[in-house]
Amino acid sequence: MEFHHVSVLPEETIEALAIVPDGIYVDCTLGGAGHAGRIAARLSPAGRLVGIDQDETAIAAAQERLAAAHCRISLVRDNFRHLPAILVAEGVHAADGVLFDLGVSSPQIDTAARGFSYMQDAPLDMRMDQRAARSAYTVVNTYTAERLTEIFYGYGEERWAKRIAAFIVEARREHPIETTGALVGIIDRAVPKEVRARGGHPAKRVFQAIRIEVNEELTILADALTAAAEVLRPGGRLAVITFHSLEDRIVKQTMRQLARGCICPPEMPVCTCGHTPLLHLIGKARAADAAECAANTRARSAKLRVAERI
Repeated sequence: MEFHHVSVLPEETIEALAIVPDGIYVDCTLGGAGHAGRIAARLSPAGRLVGIDQDETAIAAAQERLAAAHCRISLVRDNFRHLPAILVAEGVHAADGVLFDLGVSSPQIDTAARGFSYMQDAPLDMRMDQRAARSAYTVVNTYTAERLTEIFYGYGEERWAKRIAAFIVEARREHPIETTGALVGIIDRAVPKEVRARGGHPAKRVFQAIRIEVNEELTILADALTAAAEVLRPGGRLAVITFHSLEDRIVKQTMRQLARGCICPPEMPVCTCGHTPLLHLIGKARAADAAECAANTRARSAKLRVAERI
């Protein structure tokens, strides 16, 4: 299957990065190279783009789509949690811009065999990096009811988390839960009929929660954003696109923390910490306009936050 992914907020993101033709830019979530292609098109032969993605399908697609780029290109199959080590290995000591386009990509959802979608029956997988040991199967079949409840509520904000977890544990006593279809059936039985009738697929939040747990999407985010800010040269930009409130909250809080000056307790009469801000926040979060949302439903929940290295 072709890796076809429509990037959200494409022009807004390029504008936010304030691209310098001879600069160095890092796309930490390469995907189908939609944003990366736009960055590369604005770079001179002296410019450089480093693209990172843990999905080998994305890397292959990006290699093809960036083949005609005039700038220097480096593509790395890895998780952005390792950003400092990746940049050291690539000889990048300072960057002019770093981009994160978070969440799951359209091709990952649309490829049934990857197990991301609750709309298609497939093996329980959900690994963005196929080399990873932990999959959705592992989570669903080995986690305790208490841990499943925590994940469903914490990562999916699912109000029926405890009941769904109990139904899963009961079902797997008979035999392992091996497919997305089987899991959807269990969730459907666990969620009361009157709740299901009010709209929205009953498995949506649970699948989101499992995916986040499998790929550790939230636990690695704050450290990765901090590492990205630290590698920026003065005037360099950090741009982050989020798709749900949990990751957006982390991005917002991390950027605010990196933009703080004094971190002394409020009762201290004089600053003694000597802490200086690393970033300057650029405007408020930006959302996709009506035209983009109509053309790409995934854009409806997207938010773009931008900051500049001081």
